[in-house]
Amino acid sequence: MNIEIWQFVLYLVLALVAGLVIGFFGTRALIKKQMEKNPPVNEKMIRAMFMQMGRKPSEAQIRAVMNSMKQNQGK
Repeated sequence: MNIEIWQFVLYLVLALVAGLVIGFFGTRALIKKQMEKNPPVNEKMIRAMFMQMGRKPSEAQIRAVMNSMKQNQGK
């Protein structure tokens, strides 16, 4: 079975596009699943953490912790 060069290139491009599409949607589904299982930290969670340590946090402390987490998130 001989295959022409243009057919080979066409199949290669189609396989690449199909792999990218499948990879995109597969990764998207996996990330959604992980975000549902492990949601990002919010103010309510920080408040609960302070209460577990035996402290009543002020709103300024909660905002400071949230700002600190946002600044360090990209690092």
